[in-house]
Amino acid sequence: MPLSAGQWQKALAADRLAPVYLLAGEELLVLEASDALRAQAKKLGYSEREVLEVGQHFDWNDLARAAASMSLFATRRLIDLRLPTGRPGTEGAKAITAFCADPPPDVTLLVSAMEWSSKHDGAWSKKLDASGAMVVFNAPRPNEWGAWIGARLASRGLSATPDATALLAERVEGNLLAAAQEIDKLAVLHGQGRIDAAAMETLVADSARYDAFKLTDAAFAGDGARALRILAGLRAEGDELIALMGWLVNQLQLALRLANASDLAAQVRIEHLWPAREQLFRKALRRAPREHWLQCLARAARIDRMTKGREAGNPWQEAERLIAAIAEPRAAAALA
Repeated sequence: MPLSAGQWQKALAADRLAPVYLLAGEELLVLEASDALRAQAKKLGYSEREVLEVGQHFDWNDLARAAASMSLFATRRLIDLRLPTGRPGTEGAKAITAFCADPPPDVTLLVSAMEWSSKHDGAWSKKLDASGAMVVFNAPRPNEWGAWIGARLASRGLSATPDATALLAERVEGNLLAAAQEIDKLAVLHGQGRIDAAAMETLVADSARYDAFKLTDAAFAGDGARALRILAGLRAEGDELIALMGWLVNQLQLALRLANASDLAAQVRIEHLWPAREQLFRKALRRAPREHWLQCLARAARIDRMTKGREAGNPWQEAERLIAAIAEPRAAAALA
């Protein structure tokens, strides 16, 4: 079984390394975990490290050669295999499985993957997990952001009031890298100690990344308050509603195709939806019938005409009503 975050910290502090590690998931967290493992390896006498970058023309025989090569100084070695897509392919799976079956003494293989989902898991990763350690680092869910920020602050010798923590979570708007950067900046600007909301307001820049993708994701997820906040941010930043409506119509058309499908699973495959977005749309479709998505598309077409001066009305106000209706179909009366 993959290690939890707590188990990972305990394993990292051990006085010996496992033969092989797979660190996968959210890029920032994987990079930090890989850095920590490399630091521990150096502390334990792994004075040699060979980096293998897996690209389109990567030769998987290089892994076997690296494992078999002798150390120049008879020291422990770390093979740093970087697998950005998390998919080694047939040859890669065989090469990693072969390493796990007979790991060389005094050699540890670190496999890092910046993409991961249940569909990435396979016989090779299960063999790796059984032979060493596997950790999947997921980005915090919306209800986990407060705890994640609190733990991150504590790791930098800081703490914050609940209001200050909530303010920081709102400002970074789910952007893990922005949150990490802001907390590092707080450690420099504020120093150690407890931060209240007023100090947080002063010290933290508004790092929220308002964009059309997050807007539609929030709306289809049923989070109307967040979606409307993102829409307001887009408007304040001077974004053009015409461009925004193009993406929104695209997603509404996708919702309608899914709603019309006699075999939803087959349609999901046709649309090439990855698991997270599949679940997003499944939940949205459970909240409303196909007629609702037809009504939303009709309203979107009217907003598009407003933005182009072909119909009277306030397009931003109508966009707010449309977003509210997508997020909460019971608010669909606003479309009338």
